[in-house]
Amino acid sequence: MNGWVDFSAVKRAVSLEAVLRHYQIPGLRRHRDQLQGCCPIHRGQRNDSFRAHLTKNIFQCFACHARGNVLDFVAAMEQCSIREAALRLQQWFGVRVPGLRLYPAAASRQQRELVRKEEGSNLPLRFALTGVESNHPYLAQRGIDPDTAAQFGVGFYPGPGLMSGRIVIPIRNRHGQLVAYAGRALDDRPPKYKLPVGFRKALELFNLQRAVAAGGKTVIVVEGYFDCLRVHQAGFPAVVALMGSSLSAAQESALLCHFERIVLMLDGDVAGRTASQAIAVQFSNRHSVQEIQLPDGSQPDQLSSSTIRHLLAVVGCPNKGAVVKQNLSPA
Repeated sequence: MNGWVDFSAVKRAVSLEAVLRHYQIPGLRRHRDQLQGCCPIHRGQRNDSFRAHLTKNIFQCFACHARGNVLDFVAAMEQCSIREAALRLQQWFGVRVPGLRLYPAAASRQQRELVRKEEGSNLPLRFALTGVESNHPYLAQRGIDPDTAAQFGVGFYPGPGLMSGRIVIPIRNRHGQLVAYAGRALDDRPPKYKLPVGFRKALELFNLQRAVAAGGKTVIVVEGYFDCLRVHQAGFPAVVALMGSSLSAAQESALLCHFERIVLMLDGDVAGRTASQAIAVQFSNRHSVQEIQLPDGSQPDQLSSSTIRHLLAVVGCPNKGAVVKQNLSPA
């Protein structure tokens, strides 16, 4: 959904009332120039918490404190950036924006700085999903305790929007700010994971804020969200997930900045082992590196907590510049 967007033109062309009809929000009652009802963003129970002011083209929820214009509403519903919200509105409502400039020629310095900031980071979300069920059976099937799920904010989201009907996993930046949700399907229907359009996972390490707060110099690196949850649950809070099997420049910089020892525990498949070897070589001249090779076809979230604890208990701390491999035999 790449393209140029004029935010002011989109706000002028698309009314909040039209967007509410697009989402088919049920139960909204008209009172003068307002629509009132349950908040479609956080799925609250109060039938008077959400107010859409039609003449002003703005909304507000007195329960979850979401507020703003039509762009803010779509960004909250779709869990995307303001720019992506504008692009979606242009597509949905056929808004034609003259010219090919991202902003008008008279754009202020502040606006230009905002564009540069957005291009270099994932901006914090202006909302948080509520009503997330941390005790969903799917999590139990994956070996995630309700306490762990609640601590991470992970659970089933029954509400509307991009993550509807999925297990949602909050992603936070180094400062603990919520920047995205990952949505895991409950079955094998594609896509297995949904991420908001415009979110760049290469800029983040999942769980970095907790790993740093643990205060140690050693960090365990895994591939996926559930790998990270299981390792954390086994008693090792200094664990981060790449959210894939490759290491980006931003992720490398974060690891170099906050830790002195790297323990790689990637998946026991070709992609995981290839990535582990490449990352180990990448860090070996600057940090101590430990590679843990799992059995063929296995991954950390398939190991029991006792196995994870045993494996990490016998991991030594090699000297800087050394790469040591620890093989795990199938139990």
